[in-house]
Amino acid sequence: MRFAGYYKMPAPQTEQENCVAHNGSLIPVPGRDIMVQAWYQGGVSVFDFTDGAHPFEIAFFDRGPIDAKDLITGGYWSTYWYNGYIYGSEISRGIDVFKLIPSQYLSQNEIDAANLVRSDELNAQEQKRSIWPASSVVARAYLDQLVRSKGIQPERAHTVTDTLARADKLRSSGDKGAAAFIRQLDALVNQLQRDAGTAAAPDAVHLRLLAATIKGRTANLH
Repeated sequence: MRFAGYYKMPAPQTEQENCVAHNGSLIPVPGRDIMVQAWYQGGVSVFDFTDGAHPFEIAFFDRGPIDAKDLITGGYWSTYWYNGYIYGSEISRGIDVFKLIPSQYLSQNEIDAANLVRSDELNAQEQKRSIWPASSVVARAYLDQLVRSKGIQPERAHTVTDTLARADKLRSSGDKGAAAFIRQLDALVNQLQRDAGTAAAPDAVHLRLLAATIKGRTANLH
């Protein structure tokens, strides 16, 4: 294990707010390391630590101090992601339930891909490994990340978008024109793998993940 960096929520706090990092959990966005964390009266902070040396906040919720004059212990004790929602246990005010919304830091495709990870129950002390299906929405999540980082050529991104849209309309390899289209999918996978060979990290990782997801998506058509 090697130290990479620190994360501290960026919002300033008043003397009337107890604020310290407390319980949280991972949000299963494929291709990224994202966590939601409780900060007592500092509120709820969602941050990306994919690059451990440069973590940054991508979403937050903060009501401010319970009392404008006196320090009263309260705020979020814990926040946990579960089946598409964030549940926040607030010491003084009760429980809050949140849903992520898209922004410049997080796309709707990434949110939809995270929502594919489901579990029957949650042990808040566990951080289980997330596994995503080889679906178009997961591929689009990787594509959004590559577009955001300018890690994919615009024309290649357009090809991926168009190809995924066509794949969603194809029911099986027996459909008319399916064989030719599957060959196009295979060619796109090979091209993305070649692109990954000349790309820098983390774009290379995302290109390989995108290629693997499209390859799995193709296998589902057979």
